Amino acid sequence: MHNLDRPRKTLAAFLSALAGYVDAVGYLSADRYFVSFMSGNTTRFATDLITEGVRAAIPALLITGFVLGVAAGNVTAYKAGPWRKPAVLSLVTSLLLLGGICTALGYRSAMMGCLVLAMGALNNALQRDEIPVPLTYLTGALVRIGQALGTAITRRRDQTPAWPFFAMWASLAGGAAFGALAFLSLGRASLWIGVIASAVLTLAGYRIARANLRS
Repeated sequence: MHNLDRPRKTLAAFLSALAGYVDAVGYLSADRYFVSFMSGNTTRFATDLITEGVRAAIPALLITGFVLGVAAGNVTAYKAGPWRKPAVLSLVTSLLLLGGICTALGYRSAMMGCLVLAMGALNNALQRDEIPVPLTYLTGALVRIGQALGTAITRRRDQTPAWPFFAMWASLAGGAAFGALAFLSLGRASLWIGVIASAVLTLAGYRIARANLRS
């Protein structure tokens, strides 16, 4: 994260906010399952498998969908080359749009499928040294913040600043809080705000990609 330039850091923060927003809407829409936080779904899968048996199929399907979304985003990014950002974000926006349509038609399971695919694909929008930058899960960012705190306590020199990781965490948390507020006001229709935000961020990704080609 710290190796990204300023435009990409800004885009990463907004994309994490989008992930938090969509995850909150999905979480509140479908019996407290996640569409981007697969660690939580993994815990639910394991506990449901022991306590409720067949119900474990729900988090299992969500985890599978997330992996397939990552794969689809990876293929899209590879095929798009220097246009990976707008290409991947266009895929994400399309999936969120489809999810919004499913919501309007009352197909909750299909909506969750679209959202989990979108959140998986989103993790291919940015990369650092050929490695995708995680945007929908930030446990690593919290680990980095804790390491920086430990370094400061022991008065060691740390060349990697912690603030970009804190900004990513705050963006995800802020997006989730806004998603919860929107859901309380608009219900599942709040997903359309995420669709619009994703479209705007797709345009931002296009502008960054175009600027890179010109430089």
